[in-house]
Amino acid sequence: MTRRRGQSDLPAYGGMSAFAGDIHNHCAISYGHGSIEDAYANARMQLDFASVTGHASWHDMPEDPAHVADYHRRGFARLQEQWEHVQDVTDGAHVDGEFVSFLSFEWHSMTYGDHCIYYRSGRGPLAPAQAQSLEELRTELRAVQAAGLPTMALPHHIGYLAGRRGVNWDTYSAELSPVVEMISMHGSGEQDNSPRPYLHTMGPRDAGSTAIAGLGRGHRFGFIGSTDHHSAHPGSHGHGLAMVWAPELTRESLWEAIQARRTYAITGDRIMLATSVDGAPMGSEITASGSREIAVQVRGGAALETVQLLRNGEVIAEKRPEHATLSDTFDGILAIAFGWGEVGAFIDWDVEVSLSGGEIHAVEPRLRGYDTLADQAGETDRYAFSSWRQTSRSTATLTTRTYGNPTVTTDATQQLALHVEVGADAVLTVTANGRTLRRTIAELMTGPAVSYIGGFLSGAFVMHRALPYHAASLTWELTDEGTGDQTDIYYARVRQVNDQHAWSSPTWVTHPRA
Repeated sequence: MTRRRGQSDLPAYGGMSAFAGDIHNHCAISYGHGSIEDAYANARMQLDFASVTGHASWHDMPEDPAHVADYHRRGFARLQEQWEHVQDVTDGAHVDGEFVSFLSFEWHSMTYGDHCIYYRSGRGPLAPAQAQSLEELRTELRAVQAAGLPTMALPHHIGYLAGRRGVNWDTYSAELSPVVEMISMHGSGEQDNSPRPYLHTMGPRDAGSTAIAGLGRGHRFGFIGSTDHHSAHPGSHGHGLAMVWAPELTRESLWEAIQARRTYAITGDRIMLATSVDGAPMGSEITASGSREIAVQVRGGAALETVQLLRNGEVIAEKRPEHATLSDTFDGILAIAFGWGEVGAFIDWDVEVSLSGGEIHAVEPRLRGYDTLADQAGETDRYAFSSWRQTSRSTATLTTRTYGNPTVTTDATQQLALHVEVGADAVLTVTANGRTLRRTIAELMTGPAVSYIGGFLSGAFVMHRALPYHAASLTWELTDEGTGDQTDIYYARVRQVNDQHAWSSPTWVTHPRA
């Protein structure tokens, strides 16, 4: 497999790659669906690192509604029973340089907001989950660290109202929480008006719980995403991923990068985002008495709609890719999506994709699992149902499953994105379940091509419009004089035309005072 990993030519990111992970997701080790073995199989298929998280405890859980409290307790007991097995599988999934795994569990709290607890290992104690307050939890984790096992406690779905499982900025500390999970299937907790609103049964997002509110109160933290998926599918496309700038794919290297806040949050497409302020990477704290030299570099997975630079929560500059003339060669992305058909009707797909007249440089899988948050009446037969391979320099295969789009605004398709450099007369051929579709790159530059695998309301597949990199990329340099305040906070926000997004971690610039 040729996996795509982002790199930047900004000097601040020399020798680093942008590794993609999902460190908060669930399966049947607590409450959720599918085995942990399926979860890690799905993770290795399209991620560089992952942690499969068990729901562990809830010290101030409401007793009403009773059925919700009941299934939480069953889930907590299940994790306790399986903890040794969870450690074995997590440790066994890890191979330095190929795939990194971390052990984790989730600590729920109405009062302090939910936190996911991580160990820089595949093994660690579950006992800290019984803490009855956030400070007690921190005390337990400090003891674990003192014994030689580094830990983190990262807030997630921060945007809910404080006291309703949203972050409590009054009790937040960066000591064990260098980053916060800002985007997941719950929505975006960046600002009250940012894309991806909170639509879960737990309620809307509250302005006082957002990331920008926490930054405004003087807290310093970076941004990550994760899916919070509940059906054994870490990295389920579109819900959130953690991107980490690190020199190596090892536990130690990724952990150090998260501690340094060299992280950014994305929703799904593998957007490369790099920022620097006076040569320092995202997450840095620097001192500057005058103007600041800022650089932003982006390479997206679809056409860029806008890239914005924010200072202290306000957009101060905006840029779009410059128009480029077409040529006889194509350097960019060919994306193919599979699915549609009747809702709930499973379609098992057998796909071969081939490219004549050029090579596939890398494959970016954009695959999804079943979107289920809570207990359901029955289980499906399997939760690891996708597999892909790049079988040659010009061919890739995919087997996967779709079940229709649950609503007219919910995308449940499965996708492959091919990164290629070919002539405009090269031909892309997709054979799916016995149906073949062919188009030249020149034809796909003018628009998508569609085919069905049967009659009316059957499954369908589409070759999306060919995307040249120049429509998805930009490098932007600008100078800002700052506000004159003691500290200014800068970060970048990316929006693609396909409703995929990215947010860099902030950089803090402090003005020296005499």
